[in-house]
Amino acid sequence: MSATRATILVVDDEPHSLTSMRMALEDEFDIRTAGDAETALRVLDEDWVQVIFCDQRMPGRTGVEFLTEVRERWPETVRIVITGYTDAGAMVAAINEAGIYQFITKPWHPDQLLMAARNATRLFQLSRENDRMALEMRVLTATAESRVEKRRRALREGLGFETILRAPNSPMNAVVQAARQFASFDVPVLLIGEPGTGKAALARAMHYGSLRSDRPFHSFSLSGLPDDLAMIELFGAKRGILPGGSNKIGLVQKAERGTLYLGGIDSASPALQVALLRLLIEGAFSPAGGQEIIGSNLRLIAGSDRDLRALVAEGRFRADLYYALSVTELELPPLRGRPGDIALHAQAVLMDMASRHGKPVHGFEAAALEFLENYDWPGNLRELSNEVTRMLIFGQGPLLGAELISRAILQAPPGDSGADRSAEAAMTGAGSLKDRIELVEMRILRETLARHRWNKSRAAAEMGLSRVGLRAKLDRYGILQPGRTTADEDEED
Repeated sequence: MSATRATILVVDDEPHSLTSMRMALEDEFDIRTAGDAETALRVLDEDWVQVIFCDQRMPGRTGVEFLTEVRERWPETVRIVITGYTDAGAMVAAINEAGIYQFITKPWHPDQLLMAARNATRLFQLSRENDRMALEMRVLTATAESRVEKRRRALREGLGFETILRAPNSPMNAVVQAARQFASFDVPVLLIGEPGTGKAALARAMHYGSLRSDRPFHSFSLSGLPDDLAMIELFGAKRGILPGGSNKIGLVQKAERGTLYLGGIDSASPALQVALLRLLIEGAFSPAGGQEIIGSNLRLIAGSDRDLRALVAEGRFRADLYYALSVTELELPPLRGRPGDIALHAQAVLMDMASRHGKPVHGFEAAALEFLENYDWPGNLRELSNEVTRMLIFGQGPLLGAELISRAILQAPPGDSGADRSAEAAMTGAGSLKDRIELVEMRILRETLARHRWNKSRAAAEMGLSRVGLRAKLDRYGILQPGRTTADEDEED
């Protein structure tokens, strides 16, 4: 049986940690262990390893340094870092240099370690499968729509929940776990969350995790659409209704035996609500301008930016439609409620946009990530994507710095989970005028220094201070450049 099991290499300089991880994983995987980087490299030379769990703090070489070499020599091996620290600089280095798949923080739970191992081996298998299908595609004709091509397209579009980026302790983990449970049950699902929280992406993941995964998935938003146009787009139209005199096939027919994600369901008109209720209860609909009844077999997943229960209570949404839609109801947290996910999403957007536009940028400086993680992101993932794209356009080096961030974000009050709530309290709370002014001054100093890439001479000139005067204020408030220590600052001066 061991021949069919994935092999995992665990690297840690503490023997009891190696023993604990072996015990957590050995029932399902073949485990190799190493107490240092050099021993681990010898194991990799001898065995075919699919996944590596590596401690970050080790004597000699750090985990990131070791995994950077692994990335160069064995790029297909999935790399996971275990760390007791949440240093932003180390995380940036891990993402940029070592291509880390996941961070696991200490103390870890055996179930958490086992789940990470299962997901990592599945990722390895998908990558190998993708490579195999790429080879097969070379011998197929350019026009043939084979099953291999469909599977390859599914991989490219995102095979389910592995595409939902999230940190080890993200609130999204509970949402994804619940979505996995309901994915294989052919029932309607209602997704609730602010605009831009990723409802359509979760609906797509549920489709690819369901028995309908080999059938079409279509996504459509009702937000801002006139009622007649929404009806035609969903249910189609008979000849004579539209200019040109041709029929129109609606998304309900296009998604036959597949899944239709309908966003903005809270903005559906009364007439559209009746039509959707009929679709759910009777499995039937009628095209615009037609009298015939057409049967439908699709799975409907609906998304709402607002609480539908409140709209039902106000008489603005049909109660029977709400209960038909919400066999299960999943609420996606806003981005400000999951700060640990911001760096992962920002990096993913950057890699995608840099590749698309052919620009050699591969990461963020620590100061930039600090500002991004402390911002509330009222526009959620869409706003973050726009900001990263704008930074990429103006960036001139391989790493994007804080000076590229929009000034509105640099000057914005920090979020609830940000590091500097005291400055916001100064504007609305109590306290002496002197104390409240000092708190605001701290924020101005940090924002100005970030824009000037921590060039103290330029920042001091903009604020009308001498360099000595600026240094005195930084010492007074304990403001340090991210990734530097007080000793570093003293040596520079």
